[in-house]
Amino acid sequence: MSWSGGCQCGAVRFRVEGELGRATICHCRMCQKAMAGPFGPFVSVRSDQVEWTRGERKRFASSNKVWRGFCGDCGTPLTFEWSEAVIDLAFYTFDRADEVAPSVQLQAQAAAPWVGHISDLPVRDHTTEPHLAAHFAAIVSNQHPDHET
Repeated sequence: MSWSGGCQCGAVRFRVEGELGRATICHCRMCQKAMAGPFGPFVSVRSDQVEWTRGERKRFASSNKVWRGFCGDCGTPLTFEWSEAVIDLAFYTFDRADEVAPSVQLQAQAAAPWVGHISDLPVRDHTTEPHLAAHFAAIVSNQHPDHET
């Protein structure tokens, strides 16, 4: 099986050959800050499975144990690098991100208190507020498409 993905602007792209490893969401404060979100969604793969097909990621040592890779152009978080043999890729950077589902939570004690109630929040979209349909239809995305070009 082959997986591809990359950053928002398309300057950095990767391909993974073979099966993906364990997919996790990590609630630690470093992941929250690195992802600018409530958790870090990562999937592990062997380092020898990853080919960087376009551009080079920049890296930041977020601790004495971890490097975090990101696109130097658009800032998209890409990796959580903690081992020579294994690399964790942010699974929402995959072109088929909806096919990757987390199987475990890490550092759950650090989760924002509201995370467990996301599904209880009201939904605003074109079905609940029809005037939003025109707004969303007028948006032109500058993101790289979810496929190789």
